[in-house]
Amino acid sequence: MLDECKALANETRLSILEWLKDPAEHFDDRVGGEPLGVCVGLIQQRAGCSASTVSAHLAVLLRAGFVQATRRGQWTYYRRDEARIRAFAARVHSDL
Repeated sequence: MLDECKALANETRLSILEWLKDPAEHFDDRVGGEPLGVCVGLIQQRAGCSASTVSAHLAVLLRAGFVQATRRGQWTYYRRDEARIRAFAARVHSDL
């Protein structure tokens, strides 16, 4: 549970999770129906951070289990892992 809490302790990572909850609202309209998720480049543009900073944030979210990554060629796409997020929220609710 420590990795999950650390992942949520950063405003940019929280924003990324919010954006990925409804990609069509926060990114180009074309990503709304994209089953793979949102490519790193779009997340980087939205966050206004360097590629390495966004990659580090996404790696933290991935280790915590809040996102899933799919690689297609040179592109990596991210989407929320809703089941893991629900399980974490339930654990917080029951423990606290």
